Amino acid sequence: MNWERYLRGGATLHAVCAILTVVVAMCWTALATAGPIDDAVTARLKGDYVGALRILRPLAEKGDAVAQSNLAFMYANGQGVGRNHVEAAKWFRLAAEQGRANAQYNLGRMYARGDGVNQDRKEAAKWWRAAAEQGHAGAQVNLGILYAQGQGVARDDGEAVKWWRTAADQGDMFAQYNLGLAYANGQGIGKDSAEAVKWYRAAAEKGHGPAQVNLGLMYQRGENVPKDYVQAYTWFNIAASRGYSLAVKSRNGVAPLMSSEQIAEAQKRTREWKPAVQPTQ
Repeated sequence: MNWERYLRGGATLHAVCAILTVVVAMCWTALATAGPIDDAVTARLKGDYVGALRILRPLAEKGDAVAQSNLAFMYANGQGVGRNHVEAAKWFRLAAEQGRANAQYNLGRMYARGDGVNQDRKEAAKWWRAAAEQGHAGAQVNLGILYAQGQGVARDDGEAVKWWRTAADQGDMFAQYNLGLAYANGQGIGKDSAEAVKWYRAAAEKGHGPAQVNLGLMYQRGENVPKDYVQAYTWFNIAASRGYSLAVKSRNGVAPLMSSEQIAEAQKRTREWKPAVQPTQ
């Protein structure tokens, strides 16, 4: 199998060429308390980055972990300051050492990518594990990827599946997709097409393009679901309409097997489809 990392919001797999995903997008730390931090968040959401920084920096310098994590986020994204990954890593580390899960997650991301620090998958695993143990779904997915790839930790497909299941149970579509892929291929767990369908569907309903294609393929083949070309075309078409280009080939492959009425019905279902909500950290 071809395992690859993903950025949150961009993931990939098509047919038998599976590409796993690693969640590494930055997270703005949620509010711990009302007050000055609340004011900083409000200012940032309004685009008043200077105002947000004016509040956050003094608090961060006094050791407030939430302020440190959010200041790091602004450095990482160039909001109100020049983009500076070294400064971002510095402030994420200070917050991470105080136990802030989002900071641990983001510091792990920086080690995984080599942003502002020397690339070090062992350090990435360390910080993702710290966040994962606090219930951070993105870190759980990423830690699972490291186990699946044997990067920064000894390869252990069973551990990968454990962490994906933990995140999947929280509703994370990337974990759900990865868990479906593991079941489909019998990697780290017994091969089970019914479970693969279950988890692909959960991810597909949230808008995960590769899961939509894989679910469509299972309908096209009648693999643990009734063979249904309308359902297959619908899922391929949804993925294609949302920018997943590899779905086009699958859609075009099933179309000649369908009547014009079936294609029209699949197109109608595509127009009516709305994604379920993906939980946020």
